[in-house]
Parts: sequence; C-alpha cells; structure tokens
Amino acid sequence: MQRLTLAGRLIITLAILAAAYFGFRYFMGDKLLPATTTTATSPSMPDGSGTADPGQAPAVSNGATPAAFTYTPPAPVNGKLKGVVELGASGFNSFIVRIDGNKNWKLEKSEFGASLAIENMASDADIRAGLKNYIAKMLDFGVAGRDIQFVVSSGAQKASGTQKIIKALKSLGYVVNTVTPEQEGVLALRSVLPPAYADKAFVVDIGSGNTKISWLENGTPKSVETYGAKYFQNGTDDATVAADVKTKMAQVPASLRNTCFIVGGVPFEMAKEVRQDKERYTTLKAPDAYNLDNAKSKAGQNIYRAVQEASGCQQFVFDWDANFTIGFLLNKPQS
Repeated sequence: MQRLTLAGRLIITLAILAAAYFGFRYFMGDKLLPATTTTATSPSMPDGSGTADPGQAPAVSNGATPAAFTYTPPAPVNGKLKGVVELGASGFNSFIVRIDGNKNWKLEKSEFGASLAIENMASDADIRAGLKNYIAKMLDFGVAGRDIQFVVSSGAQKASGTQKIIKALKSLGYVVNTVTPEQEGVLALRSVLPPAYADKAFVVDIGSGNTKISWLENGTPKSVETYGAKYFQNGTDDATVAADVKTKMAQVPASLRNTCFIVGGVPFEMAKEVRQDKERYTTLKAPDAYNLDNAKSKAGQNIYRAVQEASGCQQFVFDWDANFTIGFLLNKPQS
C-alpha cells in the first residue's frame, strides 16, 4: 500500500465509498427519498360539492354576484300614456306606461300597495278609498280617465273578498276586467319576453294566488298554472308544490330553457338584494343563496327552486318594469 502513488490511493478510496453507497441504497431502498404523490383532479362544482362535467355548463353559483344581463328594449316614439290598476291577491298595484303605434312601451310610473283581499279582511271603505287614490294620481300624471284600466288577477279571483273590489269599482263607473290563469300567463309573456329571446327563453310569474309558466311554441303562446306563493295558507306542503311545479315545467321545450324571465312579488324581493343602480333587468342568484325569513318568501323560494331544478336553466332575469297588466294594455287597440 505504501508503494501506491497518491493518485492510486485516491482511486481506491473512491471505489470503496462508491461500493458503500450503492450497498446502502440496496438495503434501504427509497426510504430516504421524499414522498411524492400525483392525484388526478376533476373540476369542482361552484359550491364545492361534487364535481362538474367538463362538457356541461356549471350549476348556478350560490354565492357569487350574478353576471349582468344587458338588453335594451326599443323605446316608444310619440307614445300615449295609458294606466292600469292590478287588483292582486296581495295588493293594489298601479302602472302608467307610454305606448306607441308599434306597441313599443316604457314604464313611466309605478306604485305598489298592500291589501288583504285574499284574506277577505279589506272593508268596502278601504277598497273605495284606495282605488280613488290610485285614480286621482293617474289623472294628475296626465292619463285620461278613459285610458285607465282595471284588471283583477286570476289569483285574486279565488278570494271571496274580491267581489267587494269589483262592486266598488262598478259603483265608480269603471269596467273591471278579469282574466283566467292561462290568459294571465299569456299576457305576462306579451310584456316580459323580449322578441330577441322568443326562441330561447320562457317566462315565470310567481304570484301570491298562483304561478304561471309561459312560452312561445312555434309562434303560439302557451301557459300553464301551478301553485302561488301563499299556498301555505291552505296547508299545502312544500314537496307537493315542488312536484307540481316540476310536472308543469316539463311541458316547456328544452330549446327554450336557456334563459328564464321571472316576475312576481317574491322574485322582486330577491332582485332587490343584487340590483345595481336602476337597471331594468337583474339576474337572480341561485334559489338557495337567499336567506328569506317569512312564510310567503320561503314558499316563493320553493317554487323558484323547483323551476330551476326541473328546467336546468342557469340564467333567471328579473324584469323591474314588466307584468301581465302591461301585457293587457299592449293587447288592446291603440286609440
């Protein structure tokens, strides 16, 4: 060993170290290497539950602010003022609109008032005073007396107290118009559904007395009726209502389920939470994103949820201006 040169000694030392290292790796394996795990992941649903099919649109987001709906309806040219008072199951509501010869329209003024007509707790004096107040305000705004219409909603007609309203109006010399649930749904469709969406959307009107689902099928308006947001007053349970809503919703063609234009008292409450400034259209959040605290609102939420689940629709747009009574005005000959 002493005869080895320095270079030889280094070579032998390196050989011994290399043998020791590989021997140690042989017996210890990969125990000293850091653990590495590779996991295949699937895209998550927005609410964190389950996974989303990459080939399908994600479900409605429960928490995020919905995307804005941008659409501007054509404005009336040289339009005339028309007034209508809705005698609804939960209130007397008045609307003043300007309508031109092409039936383009713009809401100029609206007013909402409470009533207890459906509960038969409104007196004749209350009704007469409320109606006279609406009439006076319309006249002051510039609506001619002959251009004021009164429409009793199909839901309100189910209440015995509604006859008091009709009697009070007739005593004032006005004609009272009544509509069936099917007619009401068609009239809502007339004012709510933009022409550009005639072949890709449907309309839902959640009223207190009933809900109307309407759509255009080959150019022909269709409408079906289901429970309204006061169904709990009759002891009807949520599951029964949801099942009926889904059955009726199944009649809407799949090609029209991309967008739903929705109106009514409970959607109004939902839209208030996310409205930006004075926009005409507000996109609602998912049904379960709302924390509603009264029986009527929760019932309307149940109806909204059933519509969403049955349709698979991802875009529910609330219209702040349109309603079935305006559709009634649009259907009348322009004078």
